[in-house]
Amino acid sequence: MTTTAPEPRSPRRSVLWSPEHRTTTLGVLLLVTLMAFENLGVATAMPTMVADLDGGALYSWPFTAFLVASVVATVLSGRVCDRRGPVPSLLGGPVVFLVGLLAAGFAPNMAVLLAGRFLQGLGTGTVLVATSLLVALVFTDAERPVIYAANAAAWVLPAVVGPSVAGLVTDTVGWRWVFHGLVPLVLVGLALLVPVTRRIATYRPPPSGRVASVPAAVTAAAGVAALTWAAQHPSALSLGYGAAGLAAVGFALRRLLPAGTLTDRRGLGGLVRSRALLAGTFAGMEAFLPLTMSGVHGYGPALAGLPLTVSALSWSVGSAVQGRFPGWDRDRLVRAGFVLVGAGVALFGCVAVPGCPGWVAFAAAVVAGAGMGMAFPSVQVLMLRRAAESERGFASSAMQLGDWVTSALVIGFGGVLLGVLGSAAAPGWPIVVLAASLTLLAAVGGALAGARRQGSGQ
Repeated sequence: MTTTAPEPRSPRRSVLWSPEHRTTTLGVLLLVTLMAFENLGVATAMPTMVADLDGGALYSWPFTAFLVASVVATVLSGRVCDRRGPVPSLLGGPVVFLVGLLAAGFAPNMAVLLAGRFLQGLGTGTVLVATSLLVALVFTDAERPVIYAANAAAWVLPAVVGPSVAGLVTDTVGWRWVFHGLVPLVLVGLALLVPVTRRIATYRPPPSGRVASVPAAVTAAAGVAALTWAAQHPSALSLGYGAAGLAAVGFALRRLLPAGTLTDRRGLGGLVRSRALLAGTFAGMEAFLPLTMSGVHGYGPALAGLPLTVSALSWSVGSAVQGRFPGWDRDRLVRAGFVLVGAGVALFGCVAVPGCPGWVAFAAAVVAGAGMGMAFPSVQVLMLRRAAESERGFASSAMQLGDWVTSALVIGFGGVLLGVLGSAAAPGWPIVVLAASLTLLAAVGGALAGARRQGSGQ
C-alpha cells in the first residue's frame, strides 16, 4: 500500500467515449441508471403494490429484503473479485438482478415480491463492487475521476423523472411494469459488458490473505434488518431486539471492515470511515427532509420531495467539477466535502425551527449535494491508489458496507428521536436534535480526514 499519488495526467475530454472506453462506459452507466430507476421507482409504486398484494403489515420489508441481500452480496462479490477478477460478478450480477425483476413483476403474493426484491439486492450489491474493480482495470488514475463524475450524472435523470415515470406507469399500465419495463434495458447493458469482460477475462489478481467473512456478512445483514424493523416499529420489545441487532452489527463489522477503521489515520481503514460518515450524514438529511418540509412548513408531497431532486443535481455538478480537475489533491477534496455536508446539514436543522423560511431547505440540498459530489469520487480514487491490487474487492465491499450500515443506523436513530421527542405530524424538535448530531458527525469526520492527510505527508 502506498500513500503517494501517481503523477496525474489530464484526461482527454472524450475519455469516456474513446474507442477503447465507449463500450465500457455505456454498459456501466446503463446498469447504474437502471438500478437507480428501479430504486426510486419501487419507492413510488410501493403503496400500490403492497395494497394489491394485501401486504400492508409487511410494508417496509421489500426495502429491508433489498438491503439485507445487498450487504451479503457485497462481501461475496468482493471475495470473488479478489480471487478471480471482476468478470464473474459483472456477468452474474445483472442476471440475478434480472431474475429479481421478473419475480417481482409476476409476484402473486408478498412472499414472491420479497424474494424478487432479495434477488434485486443480490444483483445490485454484486454489480456495485464489480464495477469498482472494472474501473480500476480499464481507466487510469487520471481518468477515474471522469468516470465517477459520469456515474453521479447517471443518477440525476432517475432522480428527476424516476418517481414521476413510476407513478405514471403504475396509474396507466400497472405497478408490475415498473419491474418489467426495465428487463429489455438490463439485457442491453449486459450485452454491452460481454465484450468488455472478454478483454479482461485472463486477469487474475495476486493472491491475498485478506478476505471478508461470509458468516459475518450474514450476521451483519440480520442485525441491520433487526435495527431497521425496530426503528420502524418502536416498542419495548423492539428496543430489545434492536439492541441485539446493534450488537450483532458491531461484532460482524470487526470481520468485514479493514483493521483500524475507527482509529486509522493514513490507510484504507481511514478511507472507509470517511465514506461511511459522509454517507450516514447525508442519508440522515435526505430521509427526513421531506417530512420536515411537510410537517413543519405544510408543503404538499411534490414540493416536499423537490429538495431531494435539487441535491441530486448538485451532487452531479460537484462530481463533474472534480472530474474536470484530476490533479486536485483528493485528501483536500474529502475534507472540503465534510465541511460542505456539515454546513448543509446545519441548514437542514434550521429548516425545522418554526419561523425559518422553507427555501432554506433548497440551500441545504445544494450545499450538501455539492460536498458529496466532490468527496465521494475522491474517496474512491484514493481507495484504488492505496489498496493493494489483491485487496481491491475487499476494499470495495468494505466501502459499500460502511455506507449501508451507517445510513441504516442514522436513519434508525432519527426514527427513535421522532418517536421519543415528537411525531411525524410535529417533527420540529426531533429534527433539530438529529441535525445537530449529524453536524457534529460531519465535523468529527472532517477533523479525522484532516489528521489522516497530515499523517500521510501529502
